[in-house]
Amino acid sequence: MPTAAIVGAGLIGQGWAIVFARAGWQVRLFDAEAERTAQARMLVVRQLHALQTHGLARDADAIAQRVHIAATLEEALAGAAYVQENCPEVVELKRERFAAFDALADPTAILASSTSSIPASRFTEHLRSRHRCLVAHPVNPPYLAPVVEICGAPWTDASTVARAREILASVGQRPVEVRAEIEGFILNRLQGALLQEAFRLVRDGIASVEDIDTTVKDGLGLRWSFMGPLETIDLNAPGGIADYCARYGGMYASIAATQAQPPDWTEDLVGQLARERRAVLPEKDLAPRRFWRDEQLMRLMRHKQPSGDTNA
Repeated sequence: MPTAAIVGAGLIGQGWAIVFARAGWQVRLFDAEAERTAQARMLVVRQLHALQTHGLARDADAIAQRVHIAATLEEALAGAAYVQENCPEVVELKRERFAAFDALADPTAILASSTSSIPASRFTEHLRSRHRCLVAHPVNPPYLAPVVEICGAPWTDASTVARAREILASVGQRPVEVRAEIEGFILNRLQGALLQEAFRLVRDGIASVEDIDTTVKDGLGLRWSFMGPLETIDLNAPGGIADYCARYGGMYASIAATQAQPPDWTEDLVGQLARERRAVLPEKDLAPRRFWRDEQLMRLMRHKQPSGDTNA
């Protein structure tokens, strides 16, 4: 039974632990703050039972038994075939972590980072075995949103990328490859474009925060839950994507001309966004709402499993 080392026991680390344990791997979970790991394991068990309730995990208690707390980094890495780092988005911290991985991990282990935006070349250039390092950026939570963005550095071996894709697919993820390093990879660049326009619409008094969220969740989001934006427009014109572009290209060009400068995320604008969100959801209700979100994602994933979408 293969072993995965999960370094960093925050929300993403907990999610990765569930992904690998549910797929039958032994998991060693380590965090530099030891008290965090005990709480992390409790949350892992809680989510596994929720997954079992929705038919997304078969035996929560048996899966939980495969998640072990490692007292030291050395213990976590010993014999691991795959290492997933989940530390804060600080380049120097990642450089230190990957240097330790390089020295302590099995020489054939893949060394992956969950970073949301930092290219691997910024924290692996100094390593002896930098050829086995890459980014594997998940969506939160990874056990419910299976896309993982794989992005190697210029010196990452093609065989490492291929093996990472194979491993991640085997544990139920949907790996996609970012073919060249770029800040934010694919998901956050797409999300960022939508956020910039949402912020602009609020700033200019065009729409409220709640109405923008409604437009996405009850409009665009319904389609995007089972097809991407390019397939969406391919189906939205009789002749497919080329026909769509011929019909609406001028409209989008005109819209883009008004979007040349993204809005600054000023203190006033962020304050307005926060006030409108807290009016809808008080701060004390944020944590329960996150569990509600996961519950809805479980329902959606359960729905997608038996669907006719061969890519689900």
